[in-house]
Amino acid sequence: MAAIERSAITGLILAGGRGRRLGSVDKGLALWQGRPLVEHALGRLTPQVGAVLISANRNRERYGALGCSVVADADESFSGPLAGMLAGLRAARTEWLAVVPCDAPRLPHDLVARLTAGMGGAAAAVATVDGRSQPVFCLLKTSLADRLAADLSAGLHATGRWLASIGAATVAFADARAFANLNTAEDFAAAAA
Repeated sequence: MAAIERSAITGLILAGGRGRRLGSVDKGLALWQGRPLVEHALGRLTPQVGAVLISANRNRERYGALGCSVVADADESFSGPLAGMLAGLRAARTEWLAVVPCDAPRLPHDLVARLTAGMGGAAAAVATVDGRSQPVFCLLKTSLADRLAADLSAGLHATGRWLASIGAATVAFADARAFANLNTAEDFAAAAA
């Protein structure tokens, strides 16, 4: 497959969850090393893509102040990452969408390049570490929007299962720390140590 130009890829930062494991805090706005988590993700993703969207269901004005367009799930049911991905697929004006979570402040600087290089002829690619899928670190063709909408309507909400069902290519990464999510107070404490 020919290289995909950075300008043909929109980045999507998923920040639309309830943050239940963090006391219902809007996780993207939780501070790590003195800055909101979303700013860490934005700093790492922006150089890899042509434009960035943020998927947020709360505090949209605060996310918008970061200079990105903000998209929300189609409804207020907090249906999980796939609902955010669908909003991003529909809002992107490029052929590709690179998805990352807001709570992984060390995401790889070469994530998007490696996903594009490893996808072959597939319409999607997903990162793996030690053989385990990291389903919210993926690259998707935006033409998958209708397929995802249909699968969500049919009740499929597991991100990894959906990526497998569309034949996403897997791309191995070695640094598990780069994919570590900060979900709980303990995770924040461990990351600070």
